[in-house]
Amino acid sequence: MMDIITSIPCVGHFTALQMIITSNEFETISSPEQFAAYAGLAPYPKQSGTGLQARSHVSNIANKKMKTLLHTCAMLSNRFVPEIQAYFKRRTEIDGKPKMLVFNAIRSKLVLRVFSCIKHNRLYTKDYDYNSEN
Repeated sequence: MMDIITSIPCVGHFTALQMIITSNEFETISSPEQFAAYAGLAPYPKQSGTGLQARSHVSNIANKKMKTLLHTCAMLSNRFVPEIQAYFKRRTEIDGKPKMLVFNAIRSKLVLRVFSCIKHNRLYTKDYDYNSEN
């Protein structure tokens, strides 16, 4: 599992180990949505009982260590991975989104990549052909 997770660009050994430990080798937390909620990456709508609705926010009850590690991976990805750089630039400059919102999306992208690679038991490849498995 360590080799599979660390094959993803900018995800290091410590982050991979922490993901394996916190998810109990992906047995207890088996989906990327569950892991995102556990790590404090999933946005929740903020609304009152009277129908007032505010901007979505992430939960304060989260595994802060995991969130910090994923944020470090997201920052590194933004510096060294060209498709993440293009995504960040498009979302911040063209779409006008706040930078932290985009970093949260990048963290979620990394979690999705990890769970996809673990599920299919394969190393990460940038240009993966999904039709070759069928």
